[in-house]
Amino acid sequence: LVPFVRRRAELLEGRGEVDWATAESLAWGTLLLEGIPVRLSGQDSGRGTFSQRHAVLSDVRTGEEHVPLNAATAGGARFEVHDSLLSEAAVMGFEFGYSVADHQTLVMWEAQFGDFMNGAQVIIDQFLSGSEQKWGQPTGLVLLLPHGHEGQGPEHSSARIERFLILCAEDNRRLAYPTTPASYFHLLRWQGRDSVEKPLVVFTPKSLLRHPRCVSTLPELAAGSFQPVLDDPAIDPGRIRRVVLCSGKVYYDLLEAREKWGHGDVALVRLEQLYPLPADALQALLARYPTGAELVWVQEEPRNMGAWRFLRESVLDGLVDVGGRALRYVGRDASAAPAPGSLRAHLAEQEALTREALE
Repeated sequence: LVPFVRRRAELLEGRGEVDWATAESLAWGTLLLEGIPVRLSGQDSGRGTFSQRHAVLSDVRTGEEHVPLNAATAGGARFEVHDSLLSEAAVMGFEFGYSVADHQTLVMWEAQFGDFMNGAQVIIDQFLSGSEQKWGQPTGLVLLLPHGHEGQGPEHSSARIERFLILCAEDNRRLAYPTTPASYFHLLRWQGRDSVEKPLVVFTPKSLLRHPRCVSTLPELAAGSFQPVLDDPAIDPGRIRRVVLCSGKVYYDLLEAREKWGHGDVALVRLEQLYPLPADALQALLARYPTGAELVWVQEEPRNMGAWRFLRESVLDGLVDVGGRALRYVGRDASAAPAPGSLRAHLAEQEALTREALE
């Protein structure tokens, strides 16, 4: 834990960069300082499934636990973090009830892997998706679902973006797949402070928790707000031949491949929010690029999964004006399983989709 604590201490001296877990802690800490209580539960939430959070520190001699964020509370606010039992339906159901009983607290449930929310599908379908419309019962419950194709097999890859999108209508929830710690920071603060309560589903990273490029600066956290669409900061819009739309972790694969293979005429545009679809912001951004530039959607998930069908339908129905361009799909073929069971197959597929996206 010494390097973990040292990196955070360096930020106080104006050195270093903010990783995902630090941005999360800073979001919670600033909410606590504003008097907004924060509550998190999940199967390994104190430490973090990927040993990235360490919201609870334990004395190895006495077993005494220390929760650093409780030193940053104000106005009676409190930070609670609970390692829960291995029953997603029971725990998510409890947290749903907590969120509708206490509208002041930012309440979060975290899956050990995003796939594990399958065990609470009844809670998601019957309560989170329609409680406001059915019973006039708003909730601001947050689901944190680790998601991303890392070659770990079908059961540790997908939080089933497509399932959540199917259940979206009439602004009944928010879905986000952020790519930077600053984006995640602003998203959590928005959720904690917004007077309009909506469930928030966040597809969170795994490998990006320690990715050297998935970092932000303190000024990026101190200023600005959550942006549902992020433009490509490294290109000249006038010389672009292709605009690639994507979300989440695949952005970093595309970014590294573009630098490696030298495709400076391909722009990488990120959808940080999938629902409600930020149509106006996306249209304004696409207007910066030549009308002749090809438009493609790139995802890691198989063709019959992920956000592709939702996005394609939004374009076909005219909900998003893409300037007369055709939107083309780049990614894996349709599949019965969320991901291949072989690391070798995963790597081959990942390289193939990045090549097709850029070349």
